[in-house]
Amino acid sequence: MIHFIGIGGAGMFALACIAIEKGYKISGSDVVNSENLENLSKKGAKIYIGHSENNITQDIKLVVYSGAVKQDNPEIIKASELKIKILSRSQFLGLITKDFKNLIAVSGSHGKTTTTSMITSILMDSAKDPTAIIGACFDKIGGNSRLGKSDIAVCEACEYLDSFLDLDPKIGVILNIDFEHIDYFKNIENEKKSFFKFAKKSEIVIINKDDNNSYEISKKLTNKKIVYYGIENNAEFTAKNIALCDDCRYKFDIFHNNQKISNIKLNIFGEHNVLNVLASFAACYYVGVDFENIVKGIENFKGAKRRFEFLEEINGVKIFDDYAHHPAEIRATLNIVKKMNFNNIWVVFQPHTYSRTYFLFDEFVECLSMADRVIITDILPVREKNIYNIKSEDLAAKIKNAIVIKEFDEIAEFLKKNIKKGDVIMHMGAGNIKCADIIREKLRN
Repeated sequence: MIHFIGIGGAGMFALACIAIEKGYKISGSDVVNSENLENLSKKGAKIYIGHSENNITQDIKLVVYSGAVKQDNPEIIKASELKIKILSRSQFLGLITKDFKNLIAVSGSHGKTTTTSMITSILMDSAKDPTAIIGACFDKIGGNSRLGKSDIAVCEACEYLDSFLDLDPKIGVILNIDFEHIDYFKNIENEKKSFFKFAKKSEIVIINKDDNNSYEISKKLTNKKIVYYGIENNAEFTAKNIALCDDCRYKFDIFHNNQKISNIKLNIFGEHNVLNVLASFAACYYVGVDFENIVKGIENFKGAKRRFEFLEEINGVKIFDDYAHHPAEIRATLNIVKKMNFNNIWVVFQPHTYSRTYFLFDEFVECLSMADRVIITDILPVREKNIYNIKSEDLAAKIKNAIVIKEFDEIAEFLKKNIKKGDVIMHMGAGNIKCADIIREKLRN
């Protein structure tokens, strides 16, 4: 029996599903019920709501805990007393992926989920039957994980708490390095050191040459095969002749060692995804997928949940859902939306962690000001206390046409009264912001 503490989170849910598919009996706990918990229960998992030492039973041989769980958790304390083996989520991920000959680990401050989903999709379309562990629901695999039968696995490699250092990839992908997880890294130099360690653990390192921080650490690597990709750059994989189509999706020519492979038309939004395509192309090429199948897989890829996901059009108002929670991500998304010719861009945004909001305050003001109207919820504290004395009202005060509404029902009611035909609603944030469905219901009525 394996017990998962914090089993409802996306990362833990994926690992629990893989464990069940491998034939293990599992149990798990979380603070609130959720769709993930209900799905696990249907698969045969024993689920507890709330953390308690009573959840740790004698038949448990291994306890796995999420990054949000502290060491004073009663279940960790009880497991320690019973001398049950305890692993962090990343340690368990490293354990279940270590036997794969071809592990593709996708790292980066932004774009991990999209790129991991894209690689998974290409590999599946190419009959490579990969195992996959993704940070969001991906319709093609009916969730955020799948257990394949080949020697290929693909997973997201998260830098927070140096989690990705528990992996031993055949192929390590570095999409970009931005100042993130400020509460842990403190500064960008510490973050770059962490990514450098990850690169050293990878047999082949695929690196975005257009990203200065990523390119900088690559120049310090020795005895590694480094594969560069970039736009109009001297790299192994490049994109040229990038053009925005009438449907606001991009097409471009892809080159390998300056030889044109094909023209590609994306099924997803955003110029930033051109770089994600190049990273995916390189990773799939180095596990043996031919160019023709990679191109087909890319053009068939329709994106993962909450990654610029179109939800619905109601009475002439389009609603999108996006995981963006860092200024760079918000800016990239709104740059796309501004090209789509809506009358007014409405952003409903939930700030994620006090430290990120405090240290990137000016960047948040700048990128959110790209919208015509902004509704900000309370800051989601996640794992922090508000030692910075920062609040959502501070952001709203610096952004034209921004207000703070804390209750999701009230946000939906406000939009119902003020939204107009031809407007767009961008529902954005990484936390428990789940008012999109409430908004949709209000607008329908």
